[in-house]
Amino acid sequence: MARRRIIAGNWKMNMTPSQAVELVNTLKDLVVNDAVDVVYCVPAIDIVPVVEAVKGSNVAVGAENMYIEDKGAFTGEISAPMLVDAGVKYVIIGHSERRDYFKEDDAFLNAKVKKAFEAGLTPILCCGESLEQRESGVTMDWIRLQIKSDLVGVTADQVKSMVIAYEPIWAIGTGKTATSDQAQEVCKGIRDLIAEIYDTDTAEAVRIQYGGSMNASNAAELLSKPDIDGGLIGGASLKADFGQIVNA
Repeated sequence: MARRRIIAGNWKMNMTPSQAVELVNTLKDLVVNDAVDVVYCVPAIDIVPVVEAVKGSNVAVGAENMYIEDKGAFTGEISAPMLVDAGVKYVIIGHSERRDYFKEDDAFLNAKVKKAFEAGLTPILCCGESLEQRESGVTMDWIRLQIKSDLVGVTADQVKSMVIAYEPIWAIGTGKTATSDQAQEVCKGIRDLIAEIYDTDTAEAVRIQYGGSMNASNAAELLSKPDIDGGLIGGASLKADFGQIVNA
């Protein structure tokens, strides 16, 4: 099965609304590629101006976070229906920074995945190990636990339509990158797990990204691996280099 490539930028807590529009306009001609899904996952305050700025382009907009309830007394949160109404198509769930800094556990992330599907959003579900876990030899044990917990009650058809992003925590924002063979090994392990939980068709359909200091110089090698279908890009998504990654 030929899986369509997906390159998503995770802007994190960067870019004011005016800066966001300027960046979108800078990147517009650089990210044109009919063979690749291009996504900008932006801070909540940037969503409305970025959705407007990408109109007529090949870029979809994603959110970096959302809450599990549709509305209510949850000061500071943003709901899935709000995102959909604003024109958002994707949402990042389970990024290591959310798990670590904001103590989001797998039961909560499982609820987020289900809520995203209920609202018609495509989840980009993140998983990954710390340096200590990799050096202890428990990388796949840890990632299997994350994914199995986060997908409880999620159907095969839903999994076929979602994105899973493998992000080794030790390679996020550090300049360190997993070798292409290390990244491929884990992404294949994730695909094998999906086949184990669901079936081969589901495993062959789900798109798996690599994240963790992917940049213009290493993207082509990483994306050449059979089980790496794209990238979740941090810092490099805020520069013109993002266009080179999309076209790698």
